Amino acid sequence: MPLRSAALQATVAGLALLSAHGPALAQPKEKFTLALNWFAVGDHAAYWVALDKGYYAQRGLDVSIEASKGSGDAIAKVDTGRADAGLADAVPIISAVSRGARVKIVGIVFDKTPMTFFSRSDAPLVKPADLEGKTVGAPAGDSQRLAFPAFARLNRIDPQKVTWVNIEPTAKVASIAEKRMDGVADYTTGQPFYDKAMGEGKVVRMAWADHGFDLYAMSLMASDKTIADRPQQLRAFLEASYQGWRDVMSNPEEALAIYKKRVPEIDVNVIRANMLLGFDLMRTRNFADNGLGAIDDKKMCASVDIVNTYMGLPRKVDCQAVYTKGLLAKVALPLAAK
Repeated sequence: MPLRSAALQATVAGLALLSAHGPALAQPKEKFTLALNWFAVGDHAAYWVALDKGYYAQRGLDVSIEASKGSGDAIAKVDTGRADAGLADAVPIISAVSRGARVKIVGIVFDKTPMTFFSRSDAPLVKPADLEGKTVGAPAGDSQRLAFPAFARLNRIDPQKVTWVNIEPTAKVASIAEKRMDGVADYTTGQPFYDKAMGEGKVVRMAWADHGFDLYAMSLMASDKTIADRPQQLRAFLEASYQGWRDVMSNPEEALAIYKKRVPEIDVNVIRANMLLGFDLMRTRNFADNGLGAIDDKKMCASVDIVNTYMGLPRKVDCQAVYTKGLLAKVALPLAAK
């Protein structure tokens, strides 16, 4: 065959191949919305990293990320279809299921609970009984506010003697720094924000885990409808998200640079400390053995049991009704377990 004829045939064959695959390559990516539980904090860096590195796009997803005003707000968005997945604490998810919400936990973020009360060193809240007669600030949908009846009953304090005050998520630090509240409910990972505003050594932390409440906390959830109708997309989203977490842990400085590019208003120094504290809640034997996000059946059912026992739900929740394990790909924990 003449050289020119062979080259022409190769070109035609190549064009045919491109034509055959062109429509698949041109397929529009599926819209997918993630509802964060909060304004931008270090806990969220992984999702921006996954977005920036194309992990979602590589799996055919066009992901948008939006803030919420606490776990309750994020749950409502997922339950009503305004978001495809969301971040929320396990306790308010369990409570919401009891009240008819059609959502399930599909992956764990913090394998240890970060729930805590922050207060000032000149008027410290160091044990649950110190809360009685005090004012505590939190948004109406805040996970700890929703879980507090269980914490109070577990520690034999009267929840009616604690006054909760509605504040915006961004007002938590100022509320105690300016002595407008006796305490605020927040995550242990929030410590750097309080140190920055009040000075190191001026902030006191009462961790819930130190008082019998070490339950599942920050989780990724989806609606029953999304689980049933879009399992492939949900699996893709979860795998990409936990790859984002893997990269954040492997290279925190790279992650911070991406986060700053995507969310310019963040204070990198505060977010860095905030993010590193989050790693300590994930460096568990469960995640080391089973991959990031792995759900432990025993711990999940223990969490449900405590909420059923102490939270005064309208109806008891069956453990199997609040989570599903079939959607996670195994993404290795890149740090040693503690």
